[in-house]
Amino acid sequence: MVDLALVMLALVIFAALAFDYINGFHDTANAIATCVSTRALSIRSAILMAAGLNFLGAMVSTKVAATIGKGIVDASHITQMVVLAGILGAIIWDLVTWYYGLPSSSSHAIIGGLMGAVIAHDGLGTLHWGGLKNIILSLIISPIIGTVLGFVFMVALLWIVKDKAPHVLNKGFRKLQILSAAVMAFSHGTADAQKSMGVITMALVSYGMLPTFVVPVWVKIACAVAMGLGTAGGGWRIIKTVGKDFVKLQPVHGFCVETASAGVILGASSFGMPVSTTHVITSAILGVGLSRRLTAVNWNVANRIVVAWVLTIPASAVVAGVTYLVLSPFLGK
Repeated sequence: MVDLALVMLALVIFAALAFDYINGFHDTANAIATCVSTRALSIRSAILMAAGLNFLGAMVSTKVAATIGKGIVDASHITQMVVLAGILGAIIWDLVTWYYGLPSSSSHAIIGGLMGAVIAHDGLGTLHWGGLKNIILSLIISPIIGTVLGFVFMVALLWIVKDKAPHVLNKGFRKLQILSAAVMAFSHGTADAQKSMGVITMALVSYGMLPTFVVPVWVKIACAVAMGLGTAGGGWRIIKTVGKDFVKLQPVHGFCVETASAGVILGASSFGMPVSTTHVITSAILGVGLSRRLTAVNWNVANRIVVAWVLTIPASAVVAGVTYLVLSPFLGK
């Protein structure tokens, strides 16, 4: 007789790795858009570099995974169907926004997906409101910090190099931007691959394969590989929106954006806070654009990005909730 619980576990693991793969090509653009738009690196070189460093970053820590796995919902209400529906909700929203070239947040999508699925399963009382408050607070504050850092860093740097000729600056910062893009890609790995690690480990605990929430080594490696392969797939639509349409960037601007963003993401990951790579880097681009002049920012594109930000958690929650209600009669609750 087929062990339905084991089949569900396999489906959850497959879906989580698919989410990681999609996250790789969906969010790769955030790590490399600026260095591609300023021609510091070719698209091929940038994607290969990002793939390798995303893999390394994913292997460093599991603090964010623990926050995702234990901080959103009451563990006693987690079932394989809840986790599967949550992941599918996030995947569907990621693919919709990728298709339209909108840099929405995979972090928001997975959090919204899990919330929607568990509410459909057992109501609002199953949510960990204390943990959710901290997670949502970090997701709100991190773009603000990214904007401020991008603005301050850009103003300070331009004051330091104010006597340098523009062509000299561009040549020097084009080289420095390769380093900042590498750090940005590494930081993306530390933040984003861990979300799938948390989801898979949550499912393993629910199945009874793990007694407590500890991320196994094979889960780390599988998620890191999926993220790296997804990164190698690239994301041209979002690269165009973030790196070219939003604010016109020179190498010095790209260096500031990547350095400020990487600092915010690495700092948050060290405390286990699941910030959005997408939101941090686009807000840093906004800060850099504002340091030049208000008209340096394409406000039509900015409005589209903000709409995607605002809609992601509720939209992925609704999709996940509907997915749960549709599939649970066939696959169990």
